[in-house]
Amino acid sequence: MITAEEKLAEAKRQLGFPRIVAICGSTRFMAEMAEAELRETTARPAKIVVKPGCDMKSSHDLWSDPVEAKALKVRLDELHRSKILLADEVLVVGDYIGDSTRAEIAYSRSLGKPVRFTHPEVDPGA
Repeated sequence: MITAEEKLAEAKRQLGFPRIVAICGSTRFMAEMAEAELRETTARPAKIVVKPGCDMKSSHDLWSDPVEAKALKVRLDELHRSKILLADEVLVVGDYIGDSTRAEIAYSRSLGKPVRFTHPEVDPGA
C-alpha cells in the first residue's frame, strides 16, 4: 500500500518541483528566517521555501484577544506541521530551540526529513 506521503513525493517528482525547504525556529528570529529564505531561494539549485507567516510575539489586532490568540496559535502550529510534511527538508534557524521548535524537529525527524541547523550546536538530537 502506497502512503499519502509517498504519493505526495511522487507527484512532486512528476511535476518537476524544486526541493522544498521548511524553515523552523523561534519567531524571535524572523529577520534571520527572512535571510535564510532569501539564500535558499537564490541558491543553485533554487528551492521553494515555506516558513512561519507571522510573529505572534509582535503586537497585532489579529491576536490581541488572548482567547483568540490561543486558538490562532493552535491553527498556526497545525499549518506549520503541514508545511513540514510538504517539505523535502527542514532548516532550523537561530541559536535557541524552544518547546515548539523542539516539537517541530521531532516531527520532521519522525517523517524522515533531513534537518539542517544554522547553529548546529543547538541540535537537540546531537
